[in-house]
Parts: sequence; structure tokens; C-alpha cells
Amino acid sequence: MTHWKFGIIGGSGLYDLPGLTDVSHRVVETPWGAPSDALTTGTLNGVDIVFLPRHGRGHRIPPHDINYRANIAALKMAGCSDIISISACGSLKAELPPGRFVVVDQYIDRTRSRANSFFDTGCAAHVSIAEPVCHRLAALAAEAAEAAGAPVTRGGTYLAMEGPQFSSRAESALYRSWGCDVIGMTNMPEARLAREAELPYASIAMVTDYDSWKVDEAAVDVPAVLAVMRQNADLAQLTIARLTDMVSDRDRTPSPQGIETGLDTAIITPPDARDPELVRKLKAIAGRVL
Repeated sequence: MTHWKFGIIGGSGLYDLPGLTDVSHRVVETPWGAPSDALTTGTLNGVDIVFLPRHGRGHRIPPHDINYRANIAALKMAGCSDIISISACGSLKAELPPGRFVVVDQYIDRTRSRANSFFDTGCAAHVSIAEPVCHRLAALAAEAAEAAGAPVTRGGTYLAMEGPQFSSRAESALYRSWGCDVIGMTNMPEARLAREAELPYASIAMVTDYDSWKVDEAAVDVPAVLAVMRQNADLAQLTIARLTDMVSDRDRTPSPQGIETGLDTAIITPPDARDPELVRKLKAIAGRVL
């Protein structure tokens, strides 16, 4: 058994966590470069928290230019046991209105220019992301959001688009025809990389708009997104407080999905064929098996 240590990756509007004590800020460097910003560490309800603003403070970094590998590696190197992703998203269904929290459980990845693996030529690995989120962690996140007073939908498919532009109406209609529930620009390759780093990952996607499919309403734009995000931010902060309170008296056991040992059978390159320089880098996230 180990203790809980949550890595919180927050989007815009979630730069501070009220009630966080023993706060410190630490600039870190990973083998894949610098993360989006300094890590904020502290304790909330007796539970360790490491917070990382996904876009950097002041929202400096657009979704397609985030160093996702450095972000996940920084949280792994900080000793996090689990990652909660909190982000804004668009809704692709009328029954998921702005203000709704969707704890997603599946992804369709339409990103195209992002480094989506820690592994590379010299050390190949193939992890399964058939179930890309941690079921236990997602259930805890949903319960915490409900306790915070948020309207919550448990489960849903997140379409990860490249951005930074919003969808065309034709694209939005296409994604709806695929059965997607919400659309956003940041959860991939986050979820992929978290699985490679053997970190349980769950995502709370906070609906801000109807993307571009709802022809009887104006298409999504930044002012509309920001207006709803301000409302969601308080609930998101309260959700994290409720989550830490819920687990404060519970020992943490390994994920029932075996996520913490996912690399045991994933690395295909034999030791004598591995690139030593790449292995040196990989030890930051896969030292347990290398």
C-alpha cells in the first residue's frame, strides 16, 4: 500500500487551489525538456498535491505546442501516484449543456503534430490503451464532482482535435455522427503518455459550449468559452477538495487494471539492442522496468 499523491493538470481558470497548505513552487527539467510551468506542491486535506498549469500561467502555450511528454514526466518524477486532468471542452450532444462535467472514459485521437510516446527508435514499446482511463480514479473523480455540486455525466467519448482553431460545422457534424460526446484539444496525447508512465489517469471535461454543430446558436468563440469557464473553475476547485477529503483516510492500493505494471510486457526491444542514451532518458518514467 502507498499514499495518494495527486498530479493535477489544470486548464485555464484553475491556477490556484484554495486551502492548499505547505505550498512551494519548483522549476523542474525533464529528459524531454521543461514542462508548461513550475510545479506547485502542497497538501490539501492531508493529501499531497502537485499542480501543473497545462498552458502555463497566463495561458501562454496553445494546445498544439504543449510539451506533453515533459508535463507527464515531471509529474512522474515528482512522485505522483495518479493524474487528474481538468479541462474545458465542447459538447457534441444536446443533453450535455454548458456547465456539465463529463468524466470521460474513451478517446478518439485526431491530433497529428504532437509527440505521443516516450519510446522511440532504440527502445520500442506498445502499451494497451483499450481502456485509456483508470476506472477507479474516474469513479472517484465523478463522486467528488457530484459532492461539489456539479452536474456530472459518468462516461463519454472525447474527440481530441489538433486545434488551435475551433471545428468547422462539417467537422462538428462528422464527430457527432461517430457518436462522440465532447470535443477538446488537450487530453491527447496526455492519456497515452500517462499510461506509458504507468500513471492512472482520469479526466474531468467541463463543457463550455456546443462546438459548431448547433446551427440555431452562434458557433463557439473565446468570449463564450471564458464566461462558462469562470463558472466552472470554482466547482473544479471544490471537486479537488472533495476528492482529497474522500481519500484522506484511505490507503492507496494499486489500480485494479494493473496500470502501475503496464510496462512489464510492453517493451519489445531486448536489453542488448536498446539505445543507451534513450534508456537513460526513459529511466525517468520507466526506471522500474529498465
